[in-house]
Amino acid sequence: MDKFVSRKASFSSGWQLLHRRGDLFTCPPTDALAHCISEDCRMGAGIAVLFKKHFKGVEELKAQKRQPGQCAVLERSGRFVYYLVTKKYYYQKPTSESLRKSLMSMKEHCLANGVNRVSMPRIGCGLDKMHWENVSSIITEVFQDTKISITVYTI
Repeated sequence: MDKFVSRKASFSSGWQLLHRRGDLFTCPPTDALAHCISEDCRMGAGIAVLFKKHFKGVEELKAQKRQPGQCAVLERSGRFVYYLVTKKYYYQKPTSESLRKSLMSMKEHCLANGVNRVSMPRIGCGLDKMHWENVSSIITEVFQDTKISITVYTI
């Protein structure tokens, strides 16, 4: 059930933060995807398990040697899949700063590669226990000066 829920923000730059109820993996195939991981690329719980199953590439990610505050990238089926590295080890919790920096890294890649749509879950808010109000403010801060639309999926 992929149903439009609400339009959170729309800025004169063309940037939007949209919310949809449904399965993230049913987003348009032209959208890039993003989610948070640890530097150790464990991806053993939560939505990360589904990313690992759908897109594989753990060794490719490890070879990129990204640290917290950076973003690893895979290209699959003509779209980019962003792995926001927000902590060193899977058992740690991210900080607002590591999330902000990893989103900035993703933004730079998007701008350099013509990506104008990214779909993601409520990053940092599941097992990582961040508060959506804070996370959405960080997303807004990072992307509001771009034409990149972000769609956030919730089940």
